[in-house]
Amino acid sequence: MLCEMDFLLRNWFSSGLLTDFAEATLCEIGFSLRNGWLFQECLFFGLFSGRLSWNEAIWVKNSQLYHHFFSCSPNLFPFQMMRSILLFVFFILCFNGPTMADSMDSTFQLPSPLPKWPPGGGFATGIIDLGGLQVSQVKNFSKIWATIEGGPDNLGATFYDPIEIPQGFSSLGSYAQPNNIPFSGHILVGKDVSNDSSKPSLKLPTDYTLVWTSESLDIKKDGEAYIWLPNAPDGYNAVGYVISGSSEKPPIDKVHCVRADLTDMTNTTAGDLKTDKKLHLDGLKVHGSMGGFVVRNGSVANLKGNLTNSMPNIDQVKALIEAYSPVIYFHPDEPYLPSSVDWFFQNGALVYQRGAESKPNPVQKNGSNLPQGGSNDDAYWLDLPRDGSTQDKLKKGSLQDASAYFHVKPISGGIFTDIAIWVFYPFNGGARAKLEFLNLSLGKLGEHVGDWEHVTLRVSNLKGELHSVFFSQHGWGQWVSSSELEFHSGNKPVVYASLHGHASYPKPGCVLLGSDGGMDIGVRDDTGKSDKMMDTGVRAVVIAAEYMGRTVVEPPWLNYERKWGPKIDYDVDKEMNKVKKMMIGKLKKAFEKLVECLPREMLGEDGPTGPKVKTSWSGDEAF
Repeated sequence: MLCEMDFLLRNWFSSGLLTDFAEATLCEIGFSLRNGWLFQECLFFGLFSGRLSWNEAIWVKNSQLYHHFFSCSPNLFPFQMMRSILLFVFFILCFNGPTMADSMDSTFQLPSPLPKWPPGGGFATGIIDLGGLQVSQVKNFSKIWATIEGGPDNLGATFYDPIEIPQGFSSLGSYAQPNNIPFSGHILVGKDVSNDSSKPSLKLPTDYTLVWTSESLDIKKDGEAYIWLPNAPDGYNAVGYVISGSSEKPPIDKVHCVRADLTDMTNTTAGDLKTDKKLHLDGLKVHGSMGGFVVRNGSVANLKGNLTNSMPNIDQVKALIEAYSPVIYFHPDEPYLPSSVDWFFQNGALVYQRGAESKPNPVQKNGSNLPQGGSNDDAYWLDLPRDGSTQDKLKKGSLQDASAYFHVKPISGGIFTDIAIWVFYPFNGGARAKLEFLNLSLGKLGEHVGDWEHVTLRVSNLKGELHSVFFSQHGWGQWVSSSELEFHSGNKPVVYASLHGHASYPKPGCVLLGSDGGMDIGVRDDTGKSDKMMDTGVRAVVIAAEYMGRTVVEPPWLNYERKWGPKIDYDVDKEMNKVKKMMIGKLKKAFEKLVECLPREMLGEDGPTGPKVKTSWSGDEAF
């Protein structure tokens, strides 16, 4: 009988009635009758562990194999039922490894409960009115499709549909996220409150266009998937794709499209996913996901908010700073620490003017005598005092006097709040390189007076939750989801500032800038924990929040838009030759290639401009 059933089981797998993933799962965990497993136990474990779907389990229940087995042993059924349940519990306790189906079991939550935010306005009420369209957040999902390869860390991605949508609200698209992080999904759903039957804020799509299918995707996957773009009626835009497990078009009423004046198409890139042979799973737009997931070459719109109905007031901003202000760890060997801007001014900083270089002026408290506005025309610049001992004092900074400067701004039209946290360092140290087994100082390269660095908190205005953090790094940077952050205490993220250069990183260690992965060569960004640390919320100063009008008064130094350090010209090639004299052959060529690809700010000795001149001041972060 076992031989016959083993033959039927093999026939069952080859019939194509189960997905490849279900078949592989049963084989993988040894549910073969030749190994002595009871068929009932196979079914129970596969179903309740999530490795078999309900439809697959029903097919098994009605299959020839199931009835053949129990017709041969009808008296064993009660005993086998009890044994199956006990063995199922045993496996869950002892062998409950991750599967694609249980990715939501590890749903991420912030370490501490959210505080009770101060009252006022529409911030953190759970609903945002965009102007005739209310949006709310859904965090419960049903898995539609997944891969276990590709994407970040080659762990694949999982796609979901929102469920338990509040009454009166409609889905705007499906959700997706990589499998290498704990589940942290949320998506917006919409409700028409326009009271305008001729031009409602939501409309059903007219049809769907198939833009991608997994049929040719040669990786481990849970069946096949089909991605559909809702065809929006005139005057409306789709804000999310739809995922399905069938080649049949989704129901027309599965999602709604949003009136065009409530959306923004400026940050989208038109393209046809049909030309993409592979789905770039690492291209999924997880940060700022609102109405639905976006894949690379996406062509859906973003929702656009209403600032008066969603942004935090000044008391709520102070509460956000208290809850989420990051803690910065400096490298144990860091000699160049931050200070407050006023400490820098009061301890001898000078402002120079072109044509009157011999008569610099001390900078007054708060920068009240600095030129305002204008442009970075090299007409003015700041520098250290002329006295050598005072110069050394200012270069080292003053951690005990250091302040963090907060700029609060709306993102996605007020659906999110970005809080950019600026930290000032009087001096930026020289760069260091790793050349295989050698660690070398690059001399003056990278040194400059004045160094502005920042991290940005992105907060959802629906409930005030920390969504993600941007870590700036030498002119670029990276967004990191809250689920991937390290926390110091409560919900305060940890930031690691690199040695000498002060770039921000979410984890300690060494990053080699300019490395192509072939050789162990690059400019070092070293980070680590030490007793040198700064809680940015302790001496927090809100310097700008334009949407509040005159509530926040900007300090004069913020509107000084020239350089915070002198520009000193020297021969970069000469400095490089000093280092290259120590190298031969391939090592020298690799070093030359490294220098060519490094950003200018890491090579020249040129003071940076202030926060307000940065491109991210009025827009999104560049990464």
